[in-house]
Amino acid sequence: MANEQTSRENVPGKESHWRTVKSLLPYLWVPGRLDLKSRVVGALTLLVLAKLLGVYVPFIFKDAVDALTGEGSGHTGPATLALMVPTGMILGYGTARVLSQLFGELRDAVFVKVGQHALRQIALSTFRHLHALSLKFHLERRTGGLSRIIERGTRGIDFLLRFMLFNILPTLLEIALISSIFWAKFGFYYALITFVCLASYIYFTVTVTDWRLKFRREMNDEDTKANTKAVDSLLNFETVKYFTNEEHEANRYDKALAAYESASVRSQISLTLLNIGQGIIISLGLVIVLFMAGKGVVDGRFTIGEFVLVNSLLIQIYMPLNFLGFVYREIKQSLVDMEKMFDIIATESDIHDEADATDLKVSGGAISFNDVQFHYNPARPTA
Repeated sequence: MANEQTSRENVPGKESHWRTVKSLLPYLWVPGRLDLKSRVVGALTLLVLAKLLGVYVPFIFKDAVDALTGEGSGHTGPATLALMVPTGMILGYGTARVLSQLFGELRDAVFVKVGQHALRQIALSTFRHLHALSLKFHLERRTGGLSRIIERGTRGIDFLLRFMLFNILPTLLEIALISSIFWAKFGFYYALITFVCLASYIYFTVTVTDWRLKFRREMNDEDTKANTKAVDSLLNFETVKYFTNEEHEANRYDKALAAYESASVRSQISLTLLNIGQGIIISLGLVIVLFMAGKGVVDGRFTIGEFVLVNSLLIQIYMPLNFLGFVYREIKQSLVDMEKMFDIIATESDIHDEADATDLKVSGGAISFNDVQFHYNPARPTA
């Protein structure tokens, strides 16, 4: 077991994270469960439909703006007809937005059974494995720390299932679609600036998040220590009372909380730096592209609707990106929490049956004690 733990600790972070994700995949694509597999496929299909509709929505809004300003369609007919055209487009805009949200909600409803089944099976596997481990493992572990590791690991799996599949992947798909639209409709430089801005944002977010992950790990460690001290102290309430040791226990718990407080402050300061950097990158890219689009309107190359389209597409892609920073941080944290829980699942029992072991059959017998000895220390036998 010691060798196994050492090898795991020496695994680079990214490789270790991929191992954790691979350990989770069999619980999502369950062998022999066609109903769960069909739900996964259906959820991914609804995801793609929701994103395609979401990208198309700004185009309907652009056509409505052009119709209202008299650009694009060149319509100069009766006032009633002139009003009906943008009205129909506005209704279509609202319908497309509703359908996009509807597909997203249906996606969650279809996938929820898969996610909950995975959580149930992982929790059950962990529970059974803990009971299968030897007494030595449980004597060396603190009950409070062990329960907190399992609690955070289960919560991390739930977050990973909900956000990695339905936030990270859709956002990447949306980035590819909108970058292609900019290139095809507005030109290479629009696509280039958008892509550079997005790539810079993602690189900055990933780099700073990886840097500040050590503060989150430290927070987790100190949180586990504080919880362990609190639970163990309360479990041994009578002993603490017998020896009037309440103040000593409070001081130990306070030191653990102080260490958590210090780690939490460092984590929050690093998060503030991350958010400021993300805001600067997003604002810079938005200003440059809108300036270019505004110049295109002045030159007569673009309509007002197309200027609005550029702004709508940029806002649409930046909104999930802003959320992506939070999701990436939480996914990294979830992977760290899951690693510790999967380490427990990977722990082998010190005592196990041989492969060819047979059932014990007892038809009768007697118990006798001959030359029985007992000791805590071999050098000092008790009996």
